[in-house]
Amino acid sequence: MAKTAGRTARDSVWLKEKPPRGGRGGQPSGLDRERITAASVRLLDAEGLAKFSMRRLAGELNVSAMSLYWYVDTKDDLLELALDAAYGELRLPAEDDAADWRERLRALAAEYRSLLVRHPWLSRLAGQYLNIGPHSLDFSRSVQRTLGRSGLPAHRVMGAISAVFQFVYGFGTKEAQFMGRIADSGLTPDDYYQQARNSVREDPHTADFVQESRQIMEARGRGTVAELMGRDFTFALDLLIAGIEAMVERG
Repeated sequence: MAKTAGRTARDSVWLKEKPPRGGRGGQPSGLDRERITAASVRLLDAEGLAKFSMRRLAGELNVSAMSLYWYVDTKDDLLELALDAAYGELRLPAEDDAADWRERLRALAAEYRSLLVRHPWLSRLAGQYLNIGPHSLDFSRSVQRTLGRSGLPAHRVMGAISAVFQFVYGFGTKEAQFMGRIADSGLTPDDYYQQARNSVREDPHTADFVQESRQIMEARGRGTVAELMGRDFTFALDLLIAGIEAMVERG
């Protein structure tokens, strides 16, 4: 039988036997897994996932590329570590926090959205790996316990989590890509948005649609790009929470 190509679930860095604390014998001095992971996050933020390589990372750390392999077996291992390190930035509610589940859920959703925008590379990796690192599990545990307070029966909790956090994932991913495109233009978000609106309004292929949408856009209100997106996000999240409340009332 031919050997199956590609990675398996067991290839996760979190499911491999860990080396002794401090690395394997004979490892280069001045390096450790935490330092390498932190440098990976900084490099991913600065240059993106497409340009990330072990050789590029080694250059940032002023070591040889082979030195990194004392601490990780593959580039995938390192990306998994970077992904979980980013999840460690999330501010999670304390377990004894008595806040209403709705407020806890709003706070968790806002944190996740900000994380996706702050690290545009994260959304792809979150869909690629198992997300079973310690920080990722802390986030998942907090989300589960928060929705567990809602009154939903246990077999509906995962569906509610999917509804809320797949929405946040999509919103945050698109927002991060939009902000990246704006940054590449050299314009401020508000100038870019205004130029884009003017261009669409003047183009004969889209002018009719703009006219049809005028009432909706005007009713949306004024403000900066950040304010408009913030209002859209908040209302969409409120709709989802209202749906959960309605399902609880139905029993």
